[in-house]
Amino acid sequence: MDMFAALILEAKNGDMAATGKIIEMYEPLLISKSLVEGIFDEDLHQELVYTVVRAISGFKFS
Repeated sequence: MDMFAALILEAKNGDMAATGKIIEMYEPLLISKSLVEGIFDEDLHQELVYTVVRAISGFKFS
């Protein structure tokens, strides 16, 4: 299992530090997708972070 998969597994098992690391890894993307007409939308950013957390919890290893 690679390091990223291990990190997802830790986050999926409730490790908040692992979840934070994953969010931190994707923060530049989340910020870029939180811009509406060039203006940062904090509510949109929060929704995107929430979506990442939900995706982690629902991730299935094959």
